[in-house]
Amino acid sequence: MEKVLGVDIGGTKIRMGIIAADGTILHEEQVPTVIPLYPYLEQHVIRMLIKEPEIASIGIGTHGFVDPKEGKIIYAAETLPGWTGTPVKEWLELATGRRVEVENDANAAALAEAKFGAAKGYGRVVVLTLGTGLGGGIIWDGKLLSGGPHGGAAELGHMILHPNGVQCACGRHGCNEMYVSGTALRRRIKEAGLPYSPPELFEKAKTDSAAREVVEGFTADLAVVISSLQAAFDMDIVIIGGGVSEAADLWMDSLQRQLEPVLLNPLQIEVAQFENDAGILGAALLVLEGE
Repeated sequence: MEKVLGVDIGGTKIRMGIIAADGTILHEEQVPTVIPLYPYLEQHVIRMLIKEPEIASIGIGTHGFVDPKEGKIIYAAETLPGWTGTPVKEWLELATGRRVEVENDANAAALAEAKFGAAKGYGRVVVLTLGTGLGGGIIWDGKLLSGGPHGGAAELGHMILHPNGVQCACGRHGCNEMYVSGTALRRRIKEAGLPYSPPELFEKAKTDSAAREVVEGFTADLAVVISSLQAAFDMDIVIIGGGVSEAADLWMDSLQRQLEPVLLNPLQIEVAQFENDAGILGAALLVLEGE
């Protein structure tokens, strides 16, 4: 049975999973993200290969702009200091003797949802991951839309929603992720003078009008983001994942109401099937799909 290693690199933790060809997770573990990142990553990948010598190849999903052909990090924000410019594929293939493929983490999550999860069977899919930032992945006629000359294709979090708005980590103002993400929610709550965490906000919105107003502002902006993406891609379905989606049952009705006047055509919206596992499954698919 073919086995591959899927690695999901985030700003605070790295998840690793040994994955079978049918998507079964045979073993998984998590370690904190440590800087400098590359030698630390190599150390843990080699440890996993010692644990399971039958691993044939390695897929890596990572925060940042990625050149998937070269397997190189084009740009990563200060979330991962020193990661920009790292030739991950080249170095890790030399160190392990295995084939290595590298992709943006949100793109990897989109692959997992399209192959095994909530978007299975659909040809055109947009996945939005609402976590610390806003990640995006696009499946176009069954293929991942990624790469570009600067590794920036499908960076949906960095489309501008509000010109001259809140400054983003990318240096520009008004990006989607400054209004539609976990970080954006915390800022909105603070600006409203409310004492809630994001999960508490959605629960309190049932009875607290000030909390409800914050939620409505968030879902209104998310609706505009989805509407703009529909105008560009006319997708079959939108999958919403990331930490904010864990409370989707409390805000989905508000989003659907906000979508009605702005959508060009009816559109199916679903919550991601894989939460924690999307990253490692998608990373594994980078090498499983190409075998």
